[in-house]
Amino acid sequence: MNADEKSWSQLTPDEKLEQRWKAFVEAPIDFVSPEAEAAYRARATRLQKATLLQGTPDRVPVTPLTHYYPGRSQGLTPYEAMTDYQRAADAWLQSNLDLQPDAMMGPLFAAIPARAYEILDVKIMSWPGHGAPMEGGFQYNETEWMHADEYDLLMDDPTDFFLHVYMPRVAGGLEGLAGLVSPQDMIEIVTGPAYWMRWASPEVQESLEKLAAAGREAQAWGGAMFPMLGRMVAEGFPGPVGAMSKAPFDILSDTLRGTRGLIMDMFNQPDTVLEACDRLVSFAVKWVTRRATPHSPPCVFIPLHKGADGFMSDEQFKTFYWPSLRKVMLGLIEEGFVPCPFAEGGYNDRLEVIRDLPPGRTAWHFDRTDMRRAKEAMGGIACIEGNVPPSLLNLGTPDEVTAYCRDLIEAVAPGGGFILDGGSVIDEAKVENMHAMVRAAHEYGVY
Repeated sequence: MNADEKSWSQLTPDEKLEQRWKAFVEAPIDFVSPEAEAAYRARATRLQKATLLQGTPDRVPVTPLTHYYPGRSQGLTPYEAMTDYQRAADAWLQSNLDLQPDAMMGPLFAAIPARAYEILDVKIMSWPGHGAPMEGGFQYNETEWMHADEYDLLMDDPTDFFLHVYMPRVAGGLEGLAGLVSPQDMIEIVTGPAYWMRWASPEVQESLEKLAAAGREAQAWGGAMFPMLGRMVAEGFPGPVGAMSKAPFDILSDTLRGTRGLIMDMFNQPDTVLEACDRLVSFAVKWVTRRATPHSPPCVFIPLHKGADGFMSDEQFKTFYWPSLRKVMLGLIEEGFVPCPFAEGGYNDRLEVIRDLPPGRTAWHFDRTDMRRAKEAMGGIACIEGNVPPSLLNLGTPDEVTAYCRDLIEAVAPGGGFILDGGSVIDEAKVENMHAMVRAAHEYGVY
């Protein structure tokens, strides 16, 4: 029995990986032209070879990780990108057509529907025109959204905690959900009426109405964005990243306890923090796998927020951060995915630790890490990506960008396993500098 004849659950991790990349590279797409099809196949193959360390592709791929840049390059402010959905969709498409990157610059982490957030009175984030300048980006508002004595609530029933405790705190429009309880209360159907009655309360009904209104607004947003994403693929731009997950430590620190709260917990209740990180491993893996199909794009984006050099000691990183993150990545690899951690900040002191992963099954995006040291430590183990400074793209000249990219390519591209990219997400950049980065890959990244 070959891989094509087995059910998905019978496939090995390597067979699942092969199937995902085959579905990605050979996707049956109605391209806009033969040239677009040829460009897509070449780009997808280039990304596969670089990501999986399958020798050298024809050249170094270049995949700018952008935030608001595509909208700004077409004259949109972040406020307009989040409120005028069709203009935003048109801007992102045109920016991709102009720049011709090897992977699409998508809008889904930037041009998000502001009105849906307004309807729900989201408190965990400020955005352009709502607590942040119209020309600026959105900003997370850290506080202790989960209290120090609520770890047991989280670990015993995460769904109940997030739905009935966390969501009412972070969104004023969902405060009514605090009046609901876990569906476990109606396991015996004769006890159902007491559970059902809660849904009829005016507070719950008001929150449900706001949630439905936000859903309709999100549908309007998706009606502009998702056809545009399909058009980008048809124009020849592959989208290798189809899902996102997080390090369990970051779920606790970003979303729940806040940075200050979790740092205090590391000293006041370290065993509880470790247990919570371990319990959140399955949560982080299922964040991806519960929606996945055999045709889901192969790469999973994992932004790393609290593991950088200087945030915690090496021993703390080895104890609190890395073990549960590694388990998440191994769980995704088991399902045929390629975890793509985005190591924000510097990871120079972490390289010897994070290299403990299966060869050719991860792709690390480095921000301020020394790329020569990264190549030395991770070469033959993981693809490395980065690290053109956004400050250079925003304030430098095309010649300076070209010189930086050429030096970077010549230093770390030999042997393959390198993708040229910005060091962090790109909000503001000169259009000519972005083109200089792409040209550098074409001119100096040929193997």
